[in-house]
Amino acid sequence: MKFGTKAIHAGQEPDPTTGAIMTPIYQTSTYWQESPGKHKGYAYARGKNPTRNALEKCIAALENGKHGLCFSSGMGATDAVIKLLQPGDEVVTGNDLYGGTYRMFTKVFAKYGIKFHFIDLTDAQNICNYLTANTKLIWVETPTNPTMQIVDIAACASIAQQNNLILAVDNTFASPYLQNPLDLGADIVMHSVTKYLGGHSDVVMGALVTNDDKLHEQLAFIHNSCGATPGPQDSFLVLRGIKTLHLRMKAHCENGRIIAEYLRSHSKIEKVYWPGFTDHPNHAIAKKQMRDFGGMISIVLKGADLPETFRIASSFNVFSLAESLGGVESLINHPATMTHASIPKEEREKAGVVDNLLRLSVGVEDIDDLMDDLKQALS
Repeated sequence: MKFGTKAIHAGQEPDPTTGAIMTPIYQTSTYWQESPGKHKGYAYARGKNPTRNALEKCIAALENGKHGLCFSSGMGATDAVIKLLQPGDEVVTGNDLYGGTYRMFTKVFAKYGIKFHFIDLTDAQNICNYLTANTKLIWVETPTNPTMQIVDIAACASIAQQNNLILAVDNTFASPYLQNPLDLGADIVMHSVTKYLGGHSDVVMGALVTNDDKLHEQLAFIHNSCGATPGPQDSFLVLRGIKTLHLRMKAHCENGRIIAEYLRSHSKIEKVYWPGFTDHPNHAIAKKQMRDFGGMISIVLKGADLPETFRIASSFNVFSLAESLGGVESLINHPATMTHASIPKEEREKAGVVDNLLRLSVGVEDIDDLMDDLKQALS
C-alpha cells in the first residue's frame, strides 16, 4: 500500500455497527464488562480507546512500524522514552534540540541521576567519544530545531546496534512523508503530532512508533501507568488531518524551496538554514535519507540587533508570529525568546541559535502571497 493510501485508510475500517466510513469518536471513559475481566478488549479509556487505537495503527503504518502509541503531547511521548532508563544511565544527544526537550532533560531527569551529553551529531562518529558502560540511549533530531542540522540516522543506528543501545529519533520536522527512521535502523520514532501529522494547529499530541515488541511492552506500560494519553476527540481530529498529509507535504516542500532560494539572495539575510541547498552541511545525507527537504527554514538577519529582529518578526501579515510549526498556515518564530528560551544563551549560541535568528514554518498558502509578505516585512 502506497503512502497516500495508508494515510487515508490505515487502521481504519467502516464501523461494524453503522457502516460509518469515518472512525467514530468513542467519547467514553469506561466500558461494559460481561463479567469481571471479560470484556471486548477495552476496560478503561486511559489504557485503550477505539478512536485512539485507530490513530495509533495509522501512524505506525506511515512509519512502517509495528506498534504505535499516542500521547497527550510530544513531550509526553519523550518523557515515556526517558522513563525507560534508570538513575546512573547516560544519554548521548545533539547540541541543537527543541528547547522543551533540552528543558526536560536538564531540569527534570538530570536531577534523578540521568546524565545527558549534548554533542555535535553532524558526524555520527562523535558519539563514540562519549560512550561509557552506562550509556543506554542515543536521542536524535534530524533535521534539528532550529538550525536544520542533518544527522545520519543509519550511521547512528550502526553505533547503537554495536553497543546495545536504544536509538530514538525525533522525526517531527521531516514527518513520515519525508523520512522513515525505523527503515534506517532506529528503534523508536517520536513525533510531536501537533505539527505536520495533525497539520491544522488545533490539536496537541505526541506519538511513538517501534518495531520492537519488548520496547513496545515497556512503553505501553509507562503509557498506561503514567497516563499521558490523548482523548478521543483529538484522536479523531488527527485521523482527519493525516488523510491529507501527503498532499500538504508536497505543498510545504514546493513553497519551502521557492522561499529558501529567495531568502538566500536577499541583501538583508546573512544565512539561510535549509537542507535542500547543495552546500548545506550533510546535504548528501539529507538527500539519501529524506524524500524532499520540507518547509522548515531558519534565517539569520544581517546586522540586526534584538529590537530590529523583533520589528521584522512582528511585521508580517500572512505569516503569523507564533510558536509551533507544521500547520497549513505559515508561522514565524523567534527561537531565542520563544521555543528555545529555556536553553541558556551561551548554549544556544554555540549551536547557532543567535538573537537575530528567525524560524519559518512555510505553510500551504498561495506562494505569491507568501512572497509578497516576505518582501514587505523585510523591507
